[in-house]
Amino acid sequence: MPQKKIYFVSDFHLGVPSLAESRAREKRLLAWFDTIKTDAAEIYIVGDIFDFWYEYKTVVPKGYVRLLGKLAELRDQSIPIFAFTGNHDMWQFGYFEDELGIPVFKKPIEREWNGKRFFIGHGDGLGPHDRGYKILKRVFANPICQFLFGLIHPDLGIGLANFMSQRSRKANSAGDKVFLGAEKEWLYQYCVRKLTQKHYDFFIFGHRHLPLDLPLPNGTSRYINLGEWLNYDTYAVFDGEEVSLESFKVGVG
Repeated sequence: MPQKKIYFVSDFHLGVPSLAESRAREKRLLAWFDTIKTDAAEIYIVGDIFDFWYEYKTVVPKGYVRLLGKLAELRDQSIPIFAFTGNHDMWQFGYFEDELGIPVFKKPIEREWNGKRFFIGHGDGLGPHDRGYKILKRVFANPICQFLFGLIHPDLGIGLANFMSQRSRKANSAGDKVFLGAEKEWLYQYCVRKLTQKHYDFFIFGHRHLPLDLPLPNGTSRYINLGEWLNYDTYAVFDGEEVSLESFKVGVG
């Protein structure tokens, strides 16, 4: 029996930029899940599984049946899976819990394994920056706004949301690939401030889209960004002692 490990992955953004590319990415994810299922003690999917997701009362977005089926299969094998909402798929209202048995977190959480303390979250809206997005997020999280969006026919509502999401990506994709330096990486700076309140050994975030594994100024803690699956196919794994940031290659464990 292999030693059990904790896996972290995020930012699949299924649905873009085309059906063919999204389907190929989905198949890589299935291969990755099959690779880790023999030694996974727990799996954390840290946001933006979909490029857009809205659960109407009796309708969920079309597609993604391969991934959803794989998650159901893993849960049927009693592998604990936990998911987070991201800024692209925050409108989740119980489908994952009811259909798949996967708890969904809307805020960062703390976990501790083998005496190592983790702070885990998607990463959007943290720290003092990006005030425009924080205002927008409050609007999106407002129950009245969610109800009004739910009145729009799914074909129109989901189509409009996908259009806006892709425009946002095109506007920000260049900056996603550039390391800004620790002093300008706002999630890194968030970790620095968080450590003044409480000690964590590892900060695990998504959202940034750039795989990063950076030591923090206290000399013992680390900030790890999980990257994404449009370009990097990266994930993190905790073996009980250390966290490593790795890239998946089909056919390679």
